[in-house]
Amino acid sequence: MATRTRYAPSPSGFLHVGGAWMAFFNWLFARHYRGEFVLRIEDTDRSRSTEAYETSILEDLRWLNLDWDEGPDVGGPYRPYRQTERGELYRQHAQALVDRAAAYPCYCTQEELDAERARAAAERRPYRYSGRCRNFSAADRARMEGEGRRPALRFRVPAERPVIVVEDLVLGRVEFHPADLDDFIIVRSDGTPLYNFANVVDDHGMRITHIVRGSEHLSNTPRQFLMYEAFAWEQPQVAHLPVLLGVDRKKLSKRHGDTSVREYAAQGYLPEALINFFALMGWYPEDGRELFTVAELVDRFRIEEMGKSGAVFDVQKLRWMNGVYMQEVYRREPDRVVDLVAAYLTKHGVLDGASGPAQRAYVARVVGIMGDRLRLPEDVQTYGAFFFTDDLTYADADLRKYLDNDEVLGLLGRVAEALTRVPQFTREAVEQAIYAAVPPLTFKAAARPLRYAITAQHIGPGLFELIEVLGRERVLARVLDAISRVQSLRASSAPPA
Repeated sequence: MATRTRYAPSPSGFLHVGGAWMAFFNWLFARHYRGEFVLRIEDTDRSRSTEAYETSILEDLRWLNLDWDEGPDVGGPYRPYRQTERGELYRQHAQALVDRAAAYPCYCTQEELDAERARAAAERRPYRYSGRCRNFSAADRARMEGEGRRPALRFRVPAERPVIVVEDLVLGRVEFHPADLDDFIIVRSDGTPLYNFANVVDDHGMRITHIVRGSEHLSNTPRQFLMYEAFAWEQPQVAHLPVLLGVDRKKLSKRHGDTSVREYAAQGYLPEALINFFALMGWYPEDGRELFTVAELVDRFRIEEMGKSGAVFDVQKLRWMNGVYMQEVYRREPDRVVDLVAAYLTKHGVLDGASGPAQRAYVARVVGIMGDRLRLPEDVQTYGAFFFTDDLTYADADLRKYLDNDEVLGLLGRVAEALTRVPQFTREAVEQAIYAAVPPLTFKAAARPLRYAITAQHIGPGLFELIEVLGRERVLARVLDAISRVQSLRASSAPPA
């Protein structure tokens, strides 16, 4: 049988990075073995599930370039792919378990169950359902229904069942003792199927061969395997991936970067970077490489190389990786990067939303000289805000430190004079004119003051490149303004005559 994996999100919120990470590994596993990847929507929680969230999840998976072979939008041989449309299947299979004496109706009220839990707590023992409805006769059930009680359905855990062995593809052999399990509810009193039951019915019905999920679901595995046995179905293979952790080794939370995929997209992260980053959370290729194409990931992936301990979500590493991909994508598709930066500048009011081709061309020139400083679109403001405003903020202390020197002011004046005579204001012409006016060794001492005079910053793109992009008029105006500011500082600090 062909390898078949699935990702089954609940459409009760946006797709977060943890869910996208899990979807990615299911996709990667299927693609590596040339199998099929199924998308199923677990929307039985009608109080929280919405069509809008389902749409957003599908959009975000497509943005990540994770395609699926079957799903609610593309159909497939085992449709439907939404749990709310599979109700009759659940009813049929629940009745099958009752007919096999593998499940029974439970009439206990919430108050009665709460009382059982309270007694267990008082006696300092783990709570397990007492089984009071387990051996009800037909007369007992008739009496309960006569009281108006609507039963839930519980799975009957075999009393004498030997140890349950799970051969996990990541964790290895894991054993569970049936004595540690109680009879668990599989269908609520309103007829709604619970997670473990619906998953077993769906995974078997959709011919899922491998279940790849987070280790927090490991405790569900023995219950699900018992149901496979009760139905006399072949159990799928399972692989439980490590828990996602922050850099402090604590469970991933919003402060670590656990937010929606679309938020990362809005910040300017590229899908290529996120996919590469996802791959390295928990998977440790033998050669220690960090940068892979998607084709290389599909070819190289081995589930046996997955780690057992927590996988660290390091936002700083993701930011670095995004910078690498920014440069790579810019070389192949410069418009993609320019669009991201222009959108950021427009969103933050730096550009007019109606900016025309000339303004976009200017943004493209800025992006072109940012180099590896551009890891996210916001970096264009961090390292290049001076490209988009002439209202620069000069610190008096920096003016005194870097410019308040007669030799430096003289050098700045000579640079300004040289730039007025450059016929074509290109980087090469600017460099030649400046070196003609200020010999290279002398210019080395003037470079930092010149950068500060032009940008009010100490770091940024290459000096000659940024002079070219800013243009003659703006550069001359800023150099002369900086000289004037130093002179004003001198005047204000001079002792009275």
